[in-house]
Amino acid sequence: MRFIRGIVRDSITDAPLSHASVSAGKSSRGAITDDNGLFELSVPSAARTMTVSCLGYEKKTVPVNNSSLNLYAVYLLPEVEVLQEVKVRRGRYSKKNNPAVDFVTRLRKSGRLTDPRRNPYYSYRKYQRTTIGLNEFDTVKYSALVRKFPFLVENIDTSEISGQPVLNLIVKEHLSDVYFRRNPEKQQEVSLGYRSDGVDEILDQKSMQVFLDDVLREVDLYQNDVNILQNRFVSPLSAIGPDFYRYYLTDTVKIDGDDCMTLAFYPRNKSMFGFNGHIYVSLADSSMFIRKVDMSVPADINLNFVEKLAISQKYSRGEDGSRLPQSDDMAMELRAVPGTPGVYVRRRIAYAGHSFLPLADSVYDLAGLSCGESLERDSLFWERARLTAIPESENRVGNLMSRLRSVPVYYWGEKFLKIMVSGYVGTGRNSKFDYGPVNTSVSYNTAEGVRLRAGGMTTANLSRRWFGRGYVAYGFRDHKWKYKAEAEYSFRDKEYHSREFPVQSLRLTHMYDLDQIGQHYLYTNADNMFLSLKRMRDTRVTYRRLTSLEWTNEFSNNLSIVLGIRHERQESTCWLPFVDGHGREAGHYSESSVGLQIRYAPGEKYYQTKTHRIPVNLDAPVFQLTHTLALKGVAGSRFNVNKTELSVGKRFWFSAFGYIDCIVGGGHVWSRSPYLNLLIPNVNLSYTIQPESFSLMNPMEFVNDSYVQWFFTYWANGLLFNQIPFVKKARLREVVGFRGVYGHLGRRNNPQYNADLFRFPADACTRPMDRGPYMELSAGIDNILRCLRVDYVWRLTYRSTSYPVDRSGLRVALHFTF
Repeated sequence: MRFIRGIVRDSITDAPLSHASVSAGKSSRGAITDDNGLFELSVPSAARTMTVSCLGYEKKTVPVNNSSLNLYAVYLLPEVEVLQEVKVRRGRYSKKNNPAVDFVTRLRKSGRLTDPRRNPYYSYRKYQRTTIGLNEFDTVKYSALVRKFPFLVENIDTSEISGQPVLNLIVKEHLSDVYFRRNPEKQQEVSLGYRSDGVDEILDQKSMQVFLDDVLREVDLYQNDVNILQNRFVSPLSAIGPDFYRYYLTDTVKIDGDDCMTLAFYPRNKSMFGFNGHIYVSLADSSMFIRKVDMSVPADINLNFVEKLAISQKYSRGEDGSRLPQSDDMAMELRAVPGTPGVYVRRRIAYAGHSFLPLADSVYDLAGLSCGESLERDSLFWERARLTAIPESENRVGNLMSRLRSVPVYYWGEKFLKIMVSGYVGTGRNSKFDYGPVNTSVSYNTAEGVRLRAGGMTTANLSRRWFGRGYVAYGFRDHKWKYKAEAEYSFRDKEYHSREFPVQSLRLTHMYDLDQIGQHYLYTNADNMFLSLKRMRDTRVTYRRLTSLEWTNEFSNNLSIVLGIRHERQESTCWLPFVDGHGREAGHYSESSVGLQIRYAPGEKYYQTKTHRIPVNLDAPVFQLTHTLALKGVAGSRFNVNKTELSVGKRFWFSAFGYIDCIVGGGHVWSRSPYLNLLIPNVNLSYTIQPESFSLMNPMEFVNDSYVQWFFTYWANGLLFNQIPFVKKARLREVVGFRGVYGHLGRRNNPQYNADLFRFPADACTRPMDRGPYMELSAGIDNILRCLRVDYVWRLTYRSTSYPVDRSGLRVALHFTF
């Protein structure tokens, strides 16, 4: 494979020609020149010529030399009979009376005619291989590394985009059968085998595969959006395509012996999420059959880390005229920060065994077939199963890792990175106990001062069904020991830890620790050291002693049910005393309850850690219903508690114009209960941005027995900044948030009218929500230095109070996204 560059010019005016087509010999590789007439193209070593064509110019074939420079200047002669047409094309582009736009409209509408899913049944085999490597691996530049690890040169390959040398470091293979039924419509993918070798073994492999599958999705041009890199790109065949792209009909080429019209396209605004490229449409019949697609992202696109991205698809015609995919290839060159080593990613998908034969309904009910089943296959399986040959440099990655780990500096470096990524430290080769999370070892809060914590969890190397985890902690200001002990029995074998999906277990927990009233974090621990810096004193705390027994059952369709019983003892502090309306003070009170939680998130994908699950994306709707019931006088309960809460969340996309994350929830307390069991809005006291919390509200500022709340965040993906010259080069993105809560505290649960209930603490300054909803508005800049989000938040309501409040302020968060 070689890499060539060049420029295409008008032979008379010497002006550079944009949108000229460049192809190498008889291969399927091609490129399109940019606005400056420049092109880049990787060609097979055997290629001896390249063909250059442009609308209004004579086609030209140029010899390709084996020189070291591989730079070409190609001059095209204008066609005399179409000079006037060339002049018009170079003028102002118009989609009206444009034959290319009419062609695209007909192409989009005819997609159904060649769609294989128009048949009642459709099935095929799918083979996917993903390779990740170090780009631009020049053995001279990395001579010191090569001297230390001379076997690295055995794994060097070539980038399909730039022709640069690539050191393969990760290879993943996946084989599956895909079954589609039109009525009732359902598609089922059944995994047959999986293989993974490489440096990413420090990560959770299932979660890594879920992430890569989400980022490197298959491309369907007939959808309005192309969903890759967790973004929405406007498809060249989208309904809004004529307003987003400029289209040109260029020349006729042969694809596998079939005469095809070439449709060229590129976005009007190169910073927006779109593609440059070619679609080759067969001229053999009126079905407008697509034979091949080549496209790439513009150099100026507001896309993080990605320097180059190319997609190529090929189709064959079925006996019934169906558009059967043969291959779907994607290649990317990425770089985290300019000047740092680049990363090369190649995802290949090959298809075979296309069939329209009817299948039994049982085939479509195989959801979760591979759940909990090891799909690792040996080399003999892959030699027979691969639909495309694997280069030897990729096949050797497994051996590469064994040889790297024999070198102490790599062995210990990998151990350190694994600790940083997972948050836990293994205690042996096949660790039976992992220490962690390490980010909770030291933290600070008002009640405890400096807090030290040590803990860990057992692993499946000790038992695949019995698990334990816990911690001990000590506060140097309150001089109290805290602890948590958990024993769990899993009804199914686990690969490493108890939180792996699906959880089907019985869990017994006993703990004694601080309870931060009105402050609960979703994806981190409350004693995370990075949350120690806060905007006000954190004194809304009690000491809680809790014993619980929970039965959890998670289904393969992402429905989960948790049924539990619990007994808790809340102990008062000097900041939150328990004093009723009669003036009687209680040092503590107890409550025994039963709880039910039902959660349904169809299609949800997440990254599994040893403690939490972090969503890979928020595209799937999430429904959650919880109910808690405690009866006064039963098992020591001092009060009645009858509480229900419901929430719904979903991300909505606006194609390349961003997306909005919406979460709406509400709840009601049906009983007379103390304020700790009422509905207290979730408050974030740190200077970081935390989901589903209020940044400027005080803890316990509002206490309700009925409420509705909302969290809306709009990510504009540079919709405004991309229109501003110079500013768009910084690739900044806009983010706007609007959140609020509106609730009511009835007389039944108001201590002012019920002397048996505990009074609100005076320091909490709890007030009724009598002036409408509490609301916050935030406006921020995302993607600062590609990793930082900075918001400025305004408190819109309840700004004038008798107690101190923050009316506005800056909040920050690390946010890594493409």
